[in-house]
Order: sequence, then structure tokens, then C-alpha cells
Amino acid sequence: MSPKRLAWALVKPAEARDDEEAAAVAQAEQDAETQTVAGLARRFTALVRAAGRTAESDHSAAGLEAWLTEASSCGITAVQTFAAGLEQDGAAVRAALTLPWSSGQAEGQINRLKLLKRQMYGRASLDLLRRRTLLAA
Repeated sequence: MSPKRLAWALVKPAEARDDEEAAAVAQAEQDAETQTVAGLARRFTALVRAAGRTAESDHSAAGLEAWLTEASSCGITAVQTFAAGLEQDGAAVRAALTLPWSSGQAEGQINRLKLLKRQMYGRASLDLLRRRTLLAA
């Protein structure tokens, strides 16, 4: 199993894994460090997934604080660096987990425009890019 697929299998709920993924996860979690990272990754994934569904923002904020505290003191450099980055952007992360709004529509439009721009790179002038952007809308 590829490392990327194993990483996805580690954060999947146990009931969603197939037999091959379950065997690979069981083998990987024999290592204590991998078990710690996988547990933290699952908890963080659960926090993010529950953010849009729960009405209690205090619960999400408290869960994030507990996760950050545990991740900062776990002794694994990569996880500690990730937790420090989340703490630096603390206001944005808390807002993403506690507020009901999403920037998905704006991000989708930006992605679409960037794709059009990349397709047109080096081919024509700004007028053609503008025309194509307006026609794609």
C-alpha cells in the first residue's frame, strides 16, 4: 500500500476501511509514534468534520484547545510544527471551526479564473482573456 493511501486509511473511521486498509493500519499502529500521530490525526479530522454540523461553537473551540495542547506536547516534531502553525493562525482556525459561514463559493470562482488564466498563458492578449472569462461565467 502506498504511503499516501495509508495516510488516508489512518484517518478514516474504522468501519469505512476495507480489509487491505485495516490490515495496513493495524501493522502501522504497532509503532507507538505512528499510533500517536494517527490518534491525533483522527481527532483533528473529527473536529473539522463536526465543525459544520454542530451548533455548539464552544464545544468545537474547547476541542481545538485540548487538541492543540496535546499535539504541542506529544514530542513528535512534525505534529508540534503543525500545531504551532495552527496556533499562529488561531483566530482564523477558530472561526473556521465555530462559525457557520464558508468561503467555498469564492474559492471555487477564484480556482476557475486561475484555471482559465493558466490555459491562456502565453497565447493571447488581456482582451482575449477578458472575453473568455466573461463567456465562461
